[in-house]
Amino acid sequence: MSQSRPAGPHLVLASASPRRRAMLEGLGLALQVSPAHTEERLVPGEEPLQTALRLAIEKADAVTETILCVVAADTIVVCDGHILGKPASREEAYDMWRQLAGRTHQVITGVALRMPDGRREGFCEVTDVTFRQLSPDELDAHALAGDWQDKAGAYAVQGHAAAWTDRINGSYTNVVGLPLAQVVEALYRLHPEWPALPWSRHDG
Repeated sequence: MSQSRPAGPHLVLASASPRRRAMLEGLGLALQVSPAHTEERLVPGEEPLQTALRLAIEKADAVTETILCVVAADTIVVCDGHILGKPASREEAYDMWRQLAGRTHQVITGVALRMPDGRREGFCEVTDVTFRQLSPDELDAHALAGDWQDKAGAYAVQGHAAAWTDRINGSYTNVVGLPLAQVVEALYRLHPEWPALPWSRHDG
C-alpha cells in the first residue's frame, strides 16, 4: 500500500525570493508564500554569522501562520569581515564589485525553521566565492542590465555574475539564497516521518 503525500501546502516560505521558492518547489513541495516584512538592520559590533541568523529568526517570527512549518532565510555577502548589503544605487553596486573583483568573499545564509509545536532550529551556512578580475567594460554592461538590484553584494551567481565566478568552495545553492541540502536535513531532524517530501513515501 502506498502512502501519498498531503495535497499541501506543506511549508510556509517567509520570503518573496523566486529563487528560494523555485528550489523548494523543485523538491515537489507546495508552498504558502508569506514574505516577512522586517527591517534588515545591522547591529554595530555584531558578527556576520550572528547577523544572518538573527535576521532569519526575525523573519520566521514575523509569520503568524501556526499550522505549518515556517522556513525563513537571510543571505549576506561578507568581504574582509564587512557586510555588503543590497546596493541603493548603481554607484554603490560599482563600489561593491570593485571590492569583490579578483578576490575571495563569503556568502552566509542564516536559516530559521519553526514547527507548529514550537520546536525551532536555526543555523548558518558559509560558502567561499572567488571572482576573477573584472574589466570596466564588464562592470558597465552588468550595471546596464540591472542585475544588481535588490541583491546582497550587488550580484546573483545564477545571473550575469556566473561569468565572474572563478571558484566556489561550499554549497552552490547557498550562494543562490538557500542551502538546500542543509535545509532538508533540518526538516528531517524536526519531523523524520514527514510525508511531504517525495522520497519519504513508503510502499508496501
